[in-house]
Amino acid sequence: MILDAISSAAGTSSAAKDRAGIADNFDTFLQILTTQLKNQNPLEPLDTNEFTAQLVQFSQVEQQIKQNENLEAITQLAAATAATNAVSFVGKRVSVSTTQSELTNGTANWQYSAAKDADAAKFTIRDSAGKVVWTGERDISKGDNNFTWDGRDAGGLKLTDGNYTLSVSAKDADGETVTVGIAAEAIIDGVDFSGEEPLLLAGDTTIPMSSVKRIHNQ
Repeated sequence: MILDAISSAAGTSSAAKDRAGIADNFDTFLQILTTQLKNQNPLEPLDTNEFTAQLVQFSQVEQQIKQNENLEAITQLAAATAATNAVSFVGKRVSVSTTQSELTNGTANWQYSAAKDADAAKFTIRDSAGKVVWTGERDISKGDNNFTWDGRDAGGLKLTDGNYTLSVSAKDADGETVTVGIAAEAIIDGVDFSGEEPLLLAGDTTIPMSSVKRIHNQ
């Protein structure tokens, strides 16, 4: 078929190339068609069904290119919207679904949410290297609660400021495991646009926008 010959001669083009390629191929197709019609054997006329089928193929390819262009435009719009939304977080205090919190001036804060009351829940804090620096047990109540750490290890030694991680292991009175979700508050002071999606910055910590649970008034 004419279209097959043109396609193989032109080579494979990516979706990113503009429709000039299909337009050039279509012009070539019409030139070849015109030449063949002029020089056809009247006793063996060309099959018009073949030309019709190839015209349909050209139309389908052009529609696909238009759809790809529309998808690219939608993707660019979504990226611009995400960037605008990310910038609006700068200066805001947010609650983030994360076990990590920054120890600043001897204080680190977390929020945790228990599915139900629990007895003797074990709280464990680790430093950035994963080393356990503090553990403690306490009863916790169902719902949202706050936990503040004074930045001292098990021996009472004051630790340096930085990022620390909290984990909570809890069981109810019947010994059943209690699910505890952990979050931390952070002040967003910047946005990182270097990756595929904008990341919020809070000091040295990067935060995906999907991890933000709440935005608070300062």
